[in-house]
This record gives sequence, structure tokens and C-alpha cells, in this order.
Amino acid sequence: MQHVRGEACPSYSQRCLEWISRSPARCARFAAEPSCPGAREPHDFCIDRYEYPNQAGALPQVMVSFIEARASCEALGKRLCTSREWTFACEGEAGLPYPYGLERDAEACNIDRPHRAPDFQQFARGDAAAEAARLDQRVPSGSRARCLSPFGVSDLTGNVDEWVVNESGKPFVSGLKGGYWGKIRARCRPMTTAHGPEFRFYQIGFRCCADPAPAP
Repeated sequence: MQHVRGEACPSYSQRCLEWISRSPARCARFAAEPSCPGAREPHDFCIDRYEYPNQAGALPQVMVSFIEARASCEALGKRLCTSREWTFACEGEAGLPYPYGLERDAEACNIDRPHRAPDFQQFARGDAAAEAARLDQRVPSGSRARCLSPFGVSDLTGNVDEWVVNESGKPFVSGLKGGYWGKIRARCRPMTTAHGPEFRFYQIGFRCCADPAPAP
């Protein structure tokens, strides 16, 4: 795991200077924010370097619900990351919109891949595994060397969506961060809150967090 410690800014505006598309919202280049407009929040936690199963070179697990992800982390003596922890691990103290900087780069992380439309009837008929395999565009964890956050965490944007704890609890305790391999936002700060804890889909995975070990 990577140790993440520092002070996060909860209110960067992250102004887009050049849009690729507004729907979905994909920004090519953001303005640098010179300072935090409000009070900073201290953070001190550990986060998996890679998406679960947290192994370099392994494909991240998908088709997992928030409930299942939380149980997997707890079985390892860890927990799901909160949305604030996940965001800070991704953007760092500089408040970067992408883990690698201010400009979107489809060569850095596994993003902006051609869309493959899901056949929802296949999922409804119970053929989820076969349909998920057809849609799959994951890459092995850590294989994009430049998809690295300021804290040294890999693949936080793109590859697979990651379950986090939505601290507001509205409308659900479950949230999704980072986006997957498609042509979507794939940024550090946004969170998808539309899916409840039982939801699972072909592009959804997770990683775990933990409190740092006490000093000896």
C-alpha cells in the first residue's frame, strides 16, 4: 500500500480551458489553480497501489458490488476508501484534475477507448460473464507507467470504475470514482452516485484503504 499524508483542498474550481466534448464532459486542458480558496483538510491513510487484487500485472476484478467490495477489503483487514481519501490520493496537494497533470492524455491512462454498446438483455438473461468478456477493455494493473498519481498510486483514472464510500450517504452510501476505459470524464474529483450498494456491472471494480500502522 501507499502512504498518503498531506492537506487536501476540498474546493478547487478546476476550470476547463479547452473542451473535447461537453456531453460526456471531457476536458483537454485545465487551468492551474494557484492557491486553495478555502481551508485545507489533513489526511493520513494508506491506499492500495493497484486496483483489487492489488497486484502489478493482474487484471482488476470487475462485476463486483459495493457490498462485495467492502467485504473483500474487510477480509484483508482493510476498508473501502472514502470519496475524500480517494480524491486526495488521485489529485495530490496541487489539486490536479488528472493524476498525471492538467492536460488529458489517453496514452497515460487507459481511457477514451472506442465504445462497445452493452446488450442489457444479455445481462438480464443471466449471460453476464460472456457479455462482460465481450465488452472488456481492461489493461493489467500498473502497465501504464505514466498513470501515476502524485503519491505513486496507479490507475486511479480509467481502467475500471472504483467503489468508494460516499460520505454524504445521498442518495446511497456507495459512490464510484475514476471512471473506466471509455470516453467519459475520467478525472480525480467527480463521483458517480447513481448506483446503490447491490449494483454491479462489467466495468466496476475497487481498491482498498487502511489506517496507517501506529508508530512503534
